[in-house]
Amino acid sequence: MPYLNVWSSRTNCLISEQELASSSTSVFTWRRTESWVLAYSLPHNSTSDHVSTRNKPKFRNQDFCLRTEFVPFRPQKKDSFALTQASEEKDIHCDVVKQNSQSFTSGEGGVEGFTCLQLEEKGDLTNNVEYGDVGSEEYEAGRVKGEKVDVRALAQSLHFVKTADEVDEVLKDKVELPLQVYSSMIRGFGKDKKLNSAMALVEWLSRRSKDNIGSISLNVFIYNSLLGAIKEAGKYNFVDKVMEDMVSEGVQPNVVTYNTLMRIYIEQGRELEALNLFREMPKKGLSPSPASYSTALFAYRRLEDGFGAITFFVETREKYQNGEIGNIEEENWEDEFAKLENFIVRICYQVMRQWLVKGENANTNVLKLLTDMDRARLQLSRAEYERLVWACTREEHHVVAKELYNRIRERDTEISLSVCNHIIWLMGKAKKWWAALEIYEDLLDKGPKPNNMSYELIVSHFNILLSAARKRGIWRWGVRLLNKMEEKGLKPSSREWNAVLVACSKASETSAAVQIFRRMVEKGEKPTVISYGALLSALEKGKLYDEALQVWKHMIKVGIEPNLYAYTIMASIYTAQGKFNIVDSIIKEMVTTGVEPTVVTFNAIISGCARNGMESVAYEWFQRMKTQNITPNEVSYEMLIEALANDGKPRLAYELYVRALSEGLSLSTKAYDAVISSTQAYGASIDLSILGPRPPEKKKRVQIRKSLSEFCNIADVPRRSRPFDREEIFTAQTKGT
Repeated sequence: MPYLNVWSSRTNCLISEQELASSSTSVFTWRRTESWVLAYSLPHNSTSDHVSTRNKPKFRNQDFCLRTEFVPFRPQKKDSFALTQASEEKDIHCDVVKQNSQSFTSGEGGVEGFTCLQLEEKGDLTNNVEYGDVGSEEYEAGRVKGEKVDVRALAQSLHFVKTADEVDEVLKDKVELPLQVYSSMIRGFGKDKKLNSAMALVEWLSRRSKDNIGSISLNVFIYNSLLGAIKEAGKYNFVDKVMEDMVSEGVQPNVVTYNTLMRIYIEQGRELEALNLFREMPKKGLSPSPASYSTALFAYRRLEDGFGAITFFVETREKYQNGEIGNIEEENWEDEFAKLENFIVRICYQVMRQWLVKGENANTNVLKLLTDMDRARLQLSRAEYERLVWACTREEHHVVAKELYNRIRERDTEISLSVCNHIIWLMGKAKKWWAALEIYEDLLDKGPKPNNMSYELIVSHFNILLSAARKRGIWRWGVRLLNKMEEKGLKPSSREWNAVLVACSKASETSAAVQIFRRMVEKGEKPTVISYGALLSALEKGKLYDEALQVWKHMIKVGIEPNLYAYTIMASIYTAQGKFNIVDSIIKEMVTTGVEPTVVTFNAIISGCARNGMESVAYEWFQRMKTQNITPNEVSYEMLIEALANDGKPRLAYELYVRALSEGLSLSTKAYDAVISSTQAYGASIDLSILGPRPPEKKKRVQIRKSLSEFCNIADVPRRSRPFDREEIFTAQTKGT
């Protein structure tokens, strides 16, 4: 059965309208030059197949005969209507009439390219003629001599009518127009949201048909146009009435009717009912058109059912390959199926993107849909993969992002640098720093060349890893991270060097701290007060007091002012040497320079005394805290209580414990046990009930770990690594060594 194909340049689309069932052959078509085109089928002895115009109508002769046959305009290589619209996530339209504003309300003085139509009548116009019943050359349609019809003006005159009587007032003295002109006006009214005018015009046509006035009668084309107008106007409550009128008029729905209803249901959010309509078509003896299949796919898109869409497409492909569909030559199924394939890929992309934005089981669903696409031999483009990467913004999305990245790398030689940077950022957010480093390594090895953003992102990840190593004293990994940075062309700053120095200090790795400090200077990085403080701490723990004094003097010489941490370390060093006069001068210097000593400073002195068997001196410095208006904390009491208990002074230790309780401090079980043990050992008569119950065990502080495997667990880095070689401290290891 022939089809009328209307092409809209606005949407670059091609649709099929099945069985227009009209005697007249004129239809308006929108062209790229935004002009109206009027096409007529000419007699078989004519030298032209159709007539068209861009600026104004040009006919081979003015006395032509109308035939009951429609001339198809089928521009090649245009996307089908539903495919184009649905892929842009807009409404699916099926427009018969297109103007500059998609309505009758724009422009002055008629339609561009076609203002008036010269119609000549030689006989009566007939209408109920099927496409296969077109007459021979002797058949002639009627003419109306000398009568001109301005279609735009006619439509504008009906723009505000609301009843059939008002339509009759306008059209009663007008020439009887081809049925397609009425259909076009109905569509235009829908575009202009003038559904009352469209309904009134259909009612007027129905009244004339019942009264046997003229040769016009309602057919499926008119009702399809009215359904399209309802869809454009969004007045879906009229759909049931129109369908009831079709039944009462004995007009059977065709494929276009079902397609329009499916689109209306989709607009109403009734996607499942739209799919049921699609399944109903074969039961009614109708063969779904390509637009039917694309509309059904769009219903799956609205449902965000990517799995159902793929299943539907695979079944459709099997039917097409088996010859069960696509046998109508006019539908050009070879091109249409290619468009369907592009459409399903677009749908899968949009559904996955929506899942990622909403974040509901996104990882599982996206990865499963990608697998289903592979099984269905469907592939996203590189641009679509990259847009999906940009949709990965949550920590849990790192799995999807890495999968998409691998797919791009395996398929294409190029990838956007901004996408790589986004993945590096996301991996860091998900605490997958080593995976981020792998992306950066790919940039160095495969391209594109990393930029400043890449550099800053990966350095920030290194800082996170180095901070973890610093806090836990995992100095070996700190050294390896520095080496890895230099290996990848990243220049460590003082921040990175200091992190490794502090890690060495916490791990009491004096020699490693000294070598890292020297290497830092050799690389041209100027040490800061934190660098000197970490080195002083490491030297103190190694009891290299003379070397620590040299470092201190050098720090002063190069103009770096000591901070509280550096002063505290030097006070601890001189305390261990028993040089309390120098300790006292350090305290005075701190006050003079504006660096006020804190409880930490006095705790360092007290602990130094306790470790070196100077319990009485420790108690003196504890008392001195009062003169400095410094309040002791738990650490102050615990260290002094343990020292006094071990020195055989259980009563003094007991008094300090009770005093701490009165101040609201919560001491450790170690201090409690020290008081109890000392009291029992020296037979002191003390009321232990005042101490109260044994305090609960405190949470263990961060332990200093030296094992590389510990860092692998903390920083999510690969366990497979060679044993640490102390030579790594001195220089970065090159590849292959």
